[in-house]
Amino acid sequence: MKTKKEKVQIFIDGGNFFHLALKKLEIDENDFLFDKFAEFLANGRDIANLGKRYYVGTVREKEGDQRSKERMSKQTKLLTTLKEAGWEIKTSKLRIRNEKIVIDSRVNNYKEIIKKGITEVEYTKMREKGIDVKLATDLIIASFDNRFDTAIVVSSDTDLVPAMDVVKYRMKKKVEYVGFSIPYQDKNGNEDSTKPQPTMIRHSDIQRGLVESDLKKFVKTQEKLI
Repeated sequence: MKTKKEKVQIFIDGGNFFHLALKKLEIDENDFLFDKFAEFLANGRDIANLGKRYYVGTVREKEGDQRSKERMSKQTKLLTTLKEAGWEIKTSKLRIRNEKIVIDSRVNNYKEIIKKGITEVEYTKMREKGIDVKLATDLIIASFDNRFDTAIVVSSDTDLVPAMDVVKYRMKKKVEYVGFSIPYQDKNGNEDSTKPQPTMIRHSDIQRGLVESDLKKFVKTQEKLI
């Protein structure tokens, strides 16, 4: 009797993936071969119908801001490519949020900065709203609908843990966590390395920690080497 092949569904948190891995490796999202990456993650298992899913906050163009226009154009190109390849895309709006850093002992060279009369720095940051909720909801619904045997979660967002627990303990499905181990220093020499999230490890059945060489082979310029 033929053995039934394991079925997987892939959930990629686009923003999380970009900031924790692609950005630090200086990989442009439009140069990354997401379809081949999905095959790599499936590792011989069947990818379920509508089983390649990508979640991201959408970039909005700001009037007079050329950079925002370029970012929106790049994202539109990426999402179009993914849709044409059969990916399910879930988006939410990026929200503008003003944040403040107080200059104190936690900041490098804080004494010199304070001497110049600077005691705090305010800046604007874009944050995704609702992506984790959409991913968690889809994770639970797909498990209830028996769409997969194993959910492959490419995200280190611990807000997904309750949904992962429902999939594991109530629905008796497997959760495979994909994290990254990428050494990194910013331009000031401060360490900002990416490491697999311990909480995600504890709440998953299978864990995979990908390194630079795992990802670099999916860059378009390396396609002939695959």
